[in-house]
Amino acid sequence: MENTYIINTHSHANMLRETNIDKAIKNAQDEKIITIVPSSTAEDIFEVNEFIQKYNDVYGYVGVFPEEVKTFTDKTLSDMENIIRTNKKIIGIGEIGLDYYWDKSFKELQKEVFIKQIEFANQMNLPLNIHSREAHLDTLEILKKYNKNSTAILHCFSGSLEFAKECIKEGIYIALGGVVTFKNAVKAKEVAAEIPLDNLLLETDDPYLAPVPFRGKENQPMYVKYVAEEIAKLRHTTTDEIAKATTQNAERIFNFNAK
Repeated sequence: MENTYIINTHSHANMLRETNIDKAIKNAQDEKIITIVPSSTAEDIFEVNEFIQKYNDVYGYVGVFPEEVKTFTDKTLSDMENIIRTNKKIIGIGEIGLDYYWDKSFKELQKEVFIKQIEFANQMNLPLNIHSREAHLDTLEILKKYNKNSTAILHCFSGSLEFAKECIKEGIYIALGGVVTFKNAVKAKEVAAEIPLDNLLLETDDPYLAPVPFRGKENQPMYVKYVAEEIAKLRHTTTDEIAKATTQNAERIFNFNAK
């Protein structure tokens, strides 16, 4: 790709274990990839805040992940606000949302904390990076009811094309990662091929879900280019076009210019 930057809208680069983190970030920078790192607990918002200040072309979200909502208190919101006010590289609230896959015993608490973080994002006028696993209808219903002015991104989208279209009607963006490269990922491939380019974003979700040809190994931020390549094939277009369109979408959401 000539001079096109790719924005990787979701990477846990701070959690890499098998890959040297400095090297992984350098690999991404060399490939002109901008990386956005979410937090997941009330404690690691501080870690993400420090992590992103160490590197160029690395930004962050602060938020508490659905599995970790028991760590969330009122103090968490004031901590998040302090971080946002002192670090201009925090550009969204995430990774927040609902996850009914592992443990359904605290669904109500998940919903309550999700709503609090949506309302907080609205106050701060920041976009939302959302995890939704086996909770699609509740996620959309809550966003329709409570989200007033924050652009929402459904990260690692795992729904059907029909559900993607419902989300897009609400102005929600669809982020796709390594799963789209898996041979049996019929739904993800259909979504990648059919949704409007104006609603598409790229991500890795590393260290998880490495794309083919690295499936089963540790993922890293630069592998987002393989996601772009696969989507280009599915849409019968060039990787450059996918990179340009998704970068423009991300720039619009996060209100910055990727060089």
